[in-house]
Amino acid sequence: MTVQQTVGSDPYFPANGDHRFRVHRYELALDYRPGPNRLSGSARLNAIAGRGALAEFQLNLADFRIGRIRVDGKAPHYTHRGGKLRVRPAKPIRAGAAFTVEVHWAGNPKPVNSPWGGIGWEELEDGALVASQPVGAPSWFPCNDRPADKASYQISVTTPSAYVVVAGGRLLTRTTKASTTTWVYEQAAPTSSYLVGLSIGKYQTVLLGDPGLGGVPQTGHLPADLLAEFSRDFARQPAMMELFEELFGPYPFGEYAVVVTEEELDVPVEAQGLSLFGANHVDGARGSERLIAHELAHQWFGNSVSIADWRHIWLNEGFAKYAEWLWSERSGGRTAQQLAAVAHRKLAGRPQDLVLGDPGRKLMFDDRLYERGGLTLHAVRCAMGDTAFFRMLRGWAALHRGGAVSTAAFIAHAARYAAEPLDDLFGAWLHTAKLPPLPVLTAPLPARPSYPPTNADSA
Repeated sequence: MTVQQTVGSDPYFPANGDHRFRVHRYELALDYRPGPNRLSGSARLNAIAGRGALAEFQLNLADFRIGRIRVDGKAPHYTHRGGKLRVRPAKPIRAGAAFTVEVHWAGNPKPVNSPWGGIGWEELEDGALVASQPVGAPSWFPCNDRPADKASYQISVTTPSAYVVVAGGRLLTRTTKASTTTWVYEQAAPTSSYLVGLSIGKYQTVLLGDPGLGGVPQTGHLPADLLAEFSRDFARQPAMMELFEELFGPYPFGEYAVVVTEEELDVPVEAQGLSLFGANHVDGARGSERLIAHELAHQWFGNSVSIADWRHIWLNEGFAKYAEWLWSERSGGRTAQQLAAVAHRKLAGRPQDLVLGDPGRKLMFDDRLYERGGLTLHAVRCAMGDTAFFRMLRGWAALHRGGAVSTAAFIAHAARYAAEPLDDLFGAWLHTAKLPPLPVLTAPLPARPSYPPTNADSA
């Protein structure tokens, strides 16, 4: 699947990314010392120029000290200010030509400023984590920071041996020398820069269920004193994986990991093949189970199938919200129809000024976008019926696996599965601010296998 590229800069973040080239592989070698919060790194980017020659190009990188830069082995001219690393090669790169960029940098990583506060690299009391959505990736490595520019990653992290390093992807090697250990991870699937996850902490590692032959390995990394609560709260994640593979198609990556930090997080954060939770999301009473489902669903919708630019964020969050409702419906909780009614009542009492298909930067993480996104999918399901709707979702995840999509692409895709035109439905839900009436499933749901609580007392 070739990754679709946006024609110009992202309208919500025009200073991020450079559409004149794309990166197809990053190789990052990092050394991190938690005490002084000291990061030094080198990056090798394998890239391809676009349709025009590149006399210069830019990467995004926060305020680090640059050691050296090479383009195809030669020193370029460059400037580095305001989070932009502008590079002018010794000679222009031909249109369509492959080229390599090497960058060495060092400093004290910290979150980058955004309209939502600091995001990206976050120093914890004893370790660090990365939560980059939407523009935090430059807080720790040089990148072409646009969601449609997806690449494979190899990440090597050296840190004191008392710490566990978790990144999205497959752990290739773990090598200890003297007092440090180097962890090397490979994420072969195309990955957006904001979805490159990393966590460094003193964790215990546990397996979640037995994947069996051909199953998805699932691991948890958490403080040892949270093991009892974690074991109960995440006990049904393997059943979620089973359900979502049934509804959405095969899990798109090789493995899935969850990390629980010792500190509290406002919300969990998805990365590719990895989700990050705070200690406040573990209570031993499955109080955050809908969030576990939400983050897992992002592996299909948001991570494997990514957005071409941030205008289309409902394709990430609305799909993950609806997956929460589907899990509830199939695991003995409230049905999607009941949860849709709750969301509709909530939205009816809020201002009617959000246009889901292009919410604007200010509202792109508004709670209403999540709820209305879930309702939009429920409306499509009501209009199409279950058989066509879930066939459509599986087709969407399969067709665009590893790619980047737009709202217009989803509308066209859904139309191919619908018996009746959906133009008015999408126009009302996606392109007008007024809340449409609550959609209602008229046909009874077919009998389906349920996913009962793992423990008899977990009703």
